[in-house]
Amino acid sequence: MPVAIWGKGTPRETVDVQFSGQTASAEVDDDGKWMLHLKPIAAGGPHVLSASSAGQKIECRDVLVGEVWICSGQSNMQMGYKSIPEINSLAEKAKSLPIRCLRVTQDVSFEPRESCECEWIVGPGVSAVATTFAYDLQQALDVPVGVIETCWGSSSIEGWMPRSLAKQLPHFQAKLETFDAEDHDRVAKLIGEAASGKRWQRDDNIYLRTRPNILYNAMLHPLAPLTVRGMVWYQGESNSHSIETMQQYGETLSVWTKFLRKEFDNPDFQMLAVMLPRFGRIARSSPTKDVEDPTAHGWAWIRESQARLLELPNTALATTIDLGHMTNIHPTDKRPVGKRLALKAQALLSPGSVEDSGPMLEELTVEGSTAVVHFSHAAGLKTTDGKAPTAFWIAGKDRQWKPAEATIEGTTVRLTHAEVPKPVAVRYAFASFPEVNLVNGDGLPAVPFRTDRDQP
Repeated sequence: MPVAIWGKGTPRETVDVQFSGQTASAEVDDDGKWMLHLKPIAAGGPHVLSASSAGQKIECRDVLVGEVWICSGQSNMQMGYKSIPEINSLAEKAKSLPIRCLRVTQDVSFEPRESCECEWIVGPGVSAVATTFAYDLQQALDVPVGVIETCWGSSSIEGWMPRSLAKQLPHFQAKLETFDAEDHDRVAKLIGEAASGKRWQRDDNIYLRTRPNILYNAMLHPLAPLTVRGMVWYQGESNSHSIETMQQYGETLSVWTKFLRKEFDNPDFQMLAVMLPRFGRIARSSPTKDVEDPTAHGWAWIRESQARLLELPNTALATTIDLGHMTNIHPTDKRPVGKRLALKAQALLSPGSVEDSGPMLEELTVEGSTAVVHFSHAAGLKTTDGKAPTAFWIAGKDRQWKPAEATIEGTTVRLTHAEVPKPVAVRYAFASFPEVNLVNGDGLPAVPFRTDRDQP
């Protein structure tokens, strides 16, 4: 990809940049800003990057060229690896590899900033997901990998969005209007305290990170137009409090992804999202509190909403339906998350080079009293425990869901239930905490689905 280089200088002076055998020049504009693009550079390094203008010269040494990814989201992206032995060990190996991390300091701002405070780390960063993603991607591609950790626990997707998107998203407009009317003075006071060196108390910290727009201004906008491959996005928990917010999420994520492609001047900007794993949360509006029931208002709905992202090109959703914890919203099984994300990145870079998905619904057919689910990505279809597939539910026209008896036949699963003589619909793992065991030959879990998408 062409590499963006930019900075500040004396208006109307010329800036000369040298890097990896290339020389490029730009004129500083009347606002004291300049930017240029270097031609694509082969992965590797270390290199020296130099910029000179008006008798001054800046040199950056030990510069690597490779895959650069923004890793953002809320607490499950922010979560460190020190308490996860498997990733802790992996991080030690990563220290000797060409892996770098830029960790953005948590901050807020009323207006989009041009710069941000960050920590430069030679080696892996702090995030468990970002670290294993970087390690697996580096090992697979054998090129340097850089990750930018910009994340904050409890943050909603709206916190990472610019005000301009309110025109497309009425719910975001409403959030901003409430913010402007009720939150401005308190936020201004806390920003002032931080500027004077005072640390925010816990309640103030939580308050700030749950407001709309102000995280984007301070922690995401300053990164553009850095040349990056895309973003790894692990977020959604804070948008899952009601069936309405969960169903809204997919549209919001897609609109925001389109914006990021313009923000980073990259129409091929890739978005890799993490499906929310299993968790025993049920919304108050739910007709049942059973975490395995396919009619409950639980995280199944936001997972389905997240999948709307896949309607855009250069996007992926890492399946985590076999992971998670019933009561802990911060599960420690992060190693598979990073590994599956790395597979998604590889598949987008080189389609067909790796199997990046578990079995996916391809078609539903009905043979008498048997519903037959046809899967893609299903070579070697099997269960992890050698038992019959679990978490399948079928229903007739009455939409009375029954747990199905399931058998594997090639790349299909055949489903029956004595009380459903004429099945018309199937749901798989469409629950907050389904017990699943269906995988393909690569051990990747089957992707949750429901065939009755016409139903609310």
